[in-house]
Amino acid sequence: MKPPKILLQLDTDPHASSFDAIVATDAGVDTLLQYSGVTPDNVESLVHGAMFTRGPEDLHRTAIFVGGSDVAAGEAVYERIVQCFFGPMRVSVMLDSNGSNTTAAAAVVRAAKHLDLSQTTALVLAGTGPVGQRVARLLLQAGATVRLSSRQIDRAQAVCDAIGQRLGSGDRLSACQGSEAIAGCDAVFACGAAGVQLLDAATLAASDVRLAIDLNAVPPVGIEGIDVMDRGKATDQRIEYGAIGVGGTKMKIHRAAIKRLFKSNDQRLDAETIHAIARDLR
Repeated sequence: MKPPKILLQLDTDPHASSFDAIVATDAGVDTLLQYSGVTPDNVESLVHGAMFTRGPEDLHRTAIFVGGSDVAAGEAVYERIVQCFFGPMRVSVMLDSNGSNTTAAAAVVRAAKHLDLSQTTALVLAGTGPVGQRVARLLLQAGATVRLSSRQIDRAQAVCDAIGQRLGSGDRLSACQGSEAIAGCDAVFACGAAGVQLLDAATLAASDVRLAIDLNAVPPVGIEGIDVMDRGKATDQRIEYGAIGVGGTKMKIHRAAIKRLFKSNDQRLDAETIHAIARDLR
């Protein structure tokens, strides 16, 4: 008899996310262990508990999910978890704080349905945020040219420098401020905070954008005129997606990634590996 699939949900917030717990349950996890207020300083004992309670042959039946609203905090916990492993004593780990990795993967995989990304110039609004940075990274890796926008040009440039150094694709990535850089773009992604409009309808209508994806579901939405339920809505000018329209794909990716954790004990699911899972689902 196979041991049950156990998922440790490690959340950096005061309360572990009910959203992430429900998705894990729907993905077929047998036992969900939730921990809140997790930090790099207190996570080691939780990881050791996952590593040392089963033999190496059964460690693929235990996995860790790192979540919470603070992406930087989740990344720090993720890095500390990986440092705890040695030899065969390891379990698979998924990082999806604030849904940033699954959301970015969903947005880019939907875009690829309509455009050849290697021939696309894309504007990423609020590109310095956690989702925006990941959308930019995934677009670059697909061969796109990316304009990363922020209200502060120096912050946008710093993020571009960091991404360019990481990916070695700085020649296809540039920093800009606001939505003025939309001229000449094929696609626009709004990745800002809830309730912040980043692009007005008139500016979008005057552009040559063929695909617009808004990832903000809270009014006012990020791109004026796009409904949160739009899912590949075709207008005379473009294809449009709202946040909930992308959300169905995000949920499918999230569940598939949780299932992937239990294929082996050495899975490391971050933005890039989750995007690879998303491409396989299309």
